[in-house]
Amino acid sequence: MSPKQSTSENSSSSIEGTFGGILRTLRLGRGMSQEELAHVSGYHRNYIGILERGEKSPSLRTLFNLAGALTISPSDILKRVERSLKKHGRAV
Repeated sequence: MSPKQSTSENSSSSIEGTFGGILRTLRLGRGMSQEELAHVSGYHRNYIGILERGEKSPSLRTLFNLAGALTISPSDILKRVERSLKKHGRAV
């Protein structure tokens, strides 16, 4: 993210930000804190926050681990990201 690009711009326009928003929605929908998701998925709470803010992209391994912790398939998460990007006029 460039110094002039805000977190809100990043979260609304980037693939990383879109993924982060969906991750947050899924986590909250399951009544989990970042700390709980971190514990179940094997990551640090700070890393979950970094992903949710759209500051980094998850690896495939991370995507699978997070999906397992959230009891959703990795492909379902990616489909949500793709739908959201298309809805907001981002080419996929």
